[in-house]
Amino acid sequence: MPQSFAPALARRIALAAQGFGRAPGEAPGIRQLDALVNRLGLLQIDSVNVFERSHYLPAFSRLGVYDKKQLDRLTTGREARFTEYWAHEASFLPLESWPLFRWRMQAYRDLSARTPDAWSAANRPMLDWLLAELAENGPMRASAIEHDANKRSGPWWGWSDVKTGLETLFRWGDVVSAGRERFERIYGLPEQVFPDALLGREVSRHDAHRELVSRSARAHGIGTARDFADYFRLKTPPTLAAIRELEDAGELIPVEVPGWTRAGKPIAAWLHRDARLPRSMDAAAVLSPFDPVVWKRPRALRLFDFHYRIEIYTPEPKRIFGYYSLPVLLGDTIVGRVDLKNDRQAGVLRVQAAWAEEGAPADTAARLAGVLRDAARWQGLGEIEVVRRGTLAPGLAAELR
Repeated sequence: MPQSFAPALARRIALAAQGFGRAPGEAPGIRQLDALVNRLGLLQIDSVNVFERSHYLPAFSRLGVYDKKQLDRLTTGREARFTEYWAHEASFLPLESWPLFRWRMQAYRDLSARTPDAWSAANRPMLDWLLAELAENGPMRASAIEHDANKRSGPWWGWSDVKTGLETLFRWGDVVSAGRERFERIYGLPEQVFPDALLGREVSRHDAHRELVSRSARAHGIGTARDFADYFRLKTPPTLAAIRELEDAGELIPVEVPGWTRAGKPIAAWLHRDARLPRSMDAAAVLSPFDPVVWKRPRALRLFDFHYRIEIYTPEPKRIFGYYSLPVLLGDTIVGRVDLKNDRQAGVLRVQAAWAEEGAPADTAARLAGVLRDAARWQGLGEIEVVRRGTLAPGLAAELR
């Protein structure tokens, strides 16, 4: 019989695997940021910038106040140790992970080849021209490439043919990210950006899936096949095959967690052999909506009994918790959500709403106030203003007076 793990222990295992609960040490710098991203395996990128862009938030949640320029150094320039690709969604990931996605690049190329009306089929001259342009001029942003086709096709979200072409080549692996400038991706040829050793590394589809499932399981600590598959957007059959191999190798250990069910039946789960089993969890953080702890909503519900939906795309009259509500983690429990806005011009961190979850401890407002003071300092904001909306707002406003 598989060993049984109480739901509370499963939560702590999951949070520890994600880098929470470590004793505070020296001020976070390059070394700590590099170690964190290698532990997580990726940082999801998103364009929403109401409070802070999503890829900066996981490090703040786990390490506290740090210099964002240090993370930028790891993603752009000669010191870069991370690159970008479609991992979960668009993500920063360690450079050495890039070859693990060659199979996905080939899958995108094959899809274009067998789709008669694909944009790439009708625009091969554009693709060839873009490759030649990068070969001649080196890495460039789409907006910097001069061409008659570089005109937006519609409103601000419309892509020009240049941008479409670059993104097509990026999906295929024919161009790669050389970093970002003012959040705009810089495109370059692989040989202009990556070391020869990385370019020469070939990984079979089978081995890549096994390694990605291994990394996913390590980042989860404990989880189901669907959890492990979702982390890098893998399909279930190859994920299950990889799990069987990793189980045979002793890397994954079958376990069960009471209450982890689907359609009334227990869900198979596995523990990574390197997972820590903490007796307690000392954490106080706000989480990005795109943080691995909460990005898979069924897992968040299973682990924390926390039903979460980001309301960015919900019409304002139908929003419940706010435009950009962030889960509040205290200990091993999600105890609330707070809608934050960074008013950079006024120098104010605006708390648009604050809500307590059922059963939130009495000190939730006090502990969240400390997190928000750190958040304001991290963002270089001198004030915090609380709008009295939500069950937690009055207490939070009192703590922040």
